[in-house]
Amino acid sequence: MSFGELGGGLQPLEGGWSGETFLADAGGERSVVRVFADPRHHPQAAEIQEALHRLVRGLVPVPDVLEVRRADPAMGTPALLVTEFVEGVRGDLLLPGLDEERRGRLGHHLGEVAATLAGMPFLTGGTFADRDLRIDPFALDLTEWVESHAEALSWAPADLDALREVAADAQYLLDPVSRVCLVHSDLNPKNLVVDPETLRVRAVLDWEFTHAGSPFTDLGNLLRFERDEAYVSGVLAGYVAIRGGSTSEALELARSADLVALVELAARRTQNPVAARAHDVLLAIARSGNVHIDPEGAPDVPARG
Repeated sequence: MSFGELGGGLQPLEGGWSGETFLADAGGERSVVRVFADPRHHPQAAEIQEALHRLVRGLVPVPDVLEVRRADPAMGTPALLVTEFVEGVRGDLLLPGLDEERRGRLGHHLGEVAATLAGMPFLTGGTFADRDLRIDPFALDLTEWVESHAEALSWAPADLDALREVAADAQYLLDPVSRVCLVHSDLNPKNLVVDPETLRVRAVLDWEFTHAGSPFTDLGNLLRFERDEAYVSGVLAGYVAIRGGSTSEALELARSADLVALVELAARRTQNPVAARAHDVLLAIARSGNVHIDPEGAPDVPARG
């Protein structure tokens, strides 16, 4: 699809889903245009995301939705979601340049966002079926999840067996967590626009994979590739300040819940650098028997005995 077909003045934005996110500038007014051209998208993807923006507005910061346009198969035009452009810096670009105190402060704000989402309840887990946010239920067991991805992982038998043991231990920890909540499912610094002065989150972006699930999934995503002590401590402190509990328990459950995403990403490790990195993390976890292991250094907490 050409820019001419989409309209003039569009510039691709870094990040985003498969190059489908663009910055539009009309008369000095900037907006973000999300195009849902890939056939893998849900038929109502744009409308579901608009509904999610309405659902969370006032609870977590999201851009204003300016327009939603349905796909028109007869005309060959894809669905569009147009939102305001929010000034700020992406969290992943900001974090590396912060000192220890500011890394912790940013982490605390991000943990608060994850905790707020974890407090938005649903009665059952599943994906969103339509713009009314009806749930298409699914139940996920980590041991079965590993088996369903075993062939794609193509690991040596010993490594697969070790991963099965880790998954069984993690599922045992997660089983008592019966509450279901709204899960952004891609909540990481890349999808957060941050005020570089106050370090507060100005917008949570990209609700493509949002579903109803574990209250520890988004926390695990925030901590997936991060082992910096100030940042991790800040995230955990921000989370438990709202949701309660201990930081050590929250970390254990977050790393366990994140195994779902790590397995799925690792199974397609040749597709992009993030999936390749997830594969390396998952393999290190399996071989060490420790969900907290850092392939590039020491684990951030000791392995369980």
